[in-house]
Amino acid sequence: MELDDLRVFVRVTELGTLSAVARERQVPVSQITRAMTRLESALQTRLLHRSTHGLSLTDEGDICLAQARSMLDSADTLEGELGRHRQGVQGWVRVGVSALMAQCVVIPHLPTLYAQHPGLHLDIRADDRMVDMARDGIDIAIRSGHVGHDGLVARQIGLASRSLYAAPSYLARHGTPAHPDDLSHHHLIGLSHVPAMNHWQRLDAPHSLHVQGASRVDHTALLLSMVQHGVGISRLLDVAARPLVANGQLVPLLQGCFEQDAIAIYAVMLPERHRLPKIRACVDHWAAVLQAP
Repeated sequence: MELDDLRVFVRVTELGTLSAVARERQVPVSQITRAMTRLESALQTRLLHRSTHGLSLTDEGDICLAQARSMLDSADTLEGELGRHRQGVQGWVRVGVSALMAQCVVIPHLPTLYAQHPGLHLDIRADDRMVDMARDGIDIAIRSGHVGHDGLVARQIGLASRSLYAAPSYLARHGTPAHPDDLSHHHLIGLSHVPAMNHWQRLDAPHSLHVQGASRVDHTALLLSMVQHGVGISRLLDVAARPLVANGQLVPLLQGCFEQDAIAIYAVMLPERHRLPKIRACVDHWAAVLQAP
């Protein structure tokens, strides 16, 4: 029984088809078929039902899947620990992160991470939407707020707050709001895919400001870009806005008037992956970045 055949089997169950695994590995489908045939022959049992409706696990396949994940986890941990002692942390890490967090946290600090671990390589998948970590092969997902999945390992690596900002060019055209009520006369930008983020809680009133938005976007990186280019006013992550305030591209507004809503930032990992040295190295690095004064 080959460990790589077990890896193929696990990915087939996660992606649902042999062809999807073949595309991911950039090999012919016949190579994936042979791997499955070898594994079933070695175990002397059928692992998958194959029909016109797709693939499904047999009872034996269901048992094998749990054991295969455990075996691969142990093998990866052993390989990672031995490799770390021989050559330091190394290998590819696939990261799922919002485009904004990628721009503001992950990418600016990549040179330092690579300098510390020259054998480390990152495959960054930037998307605001929740990823299916097993299906998409994500090693680490950086997420904010409530994680809410018992099957995942989540480690809090920092806090992120939000405040109101505008570009100097916008304020030159429309004036600077001096009171929260003034915002009714301004071009506000909301998020279409996270409606809860459009409730800006005022500190001087029991109710929140519900932002309908003269513009809406479904991507936090686009939200930052629109504010930066003078389209309007919105709430942005302070960690993203601070460098732009420092160089004069953004101006903070109505400080002390709205809750900053500090939310937890988590590194989320599959339970069979979180102990790998390459995973720990990345998570420790981003925790240090987010917790730096």
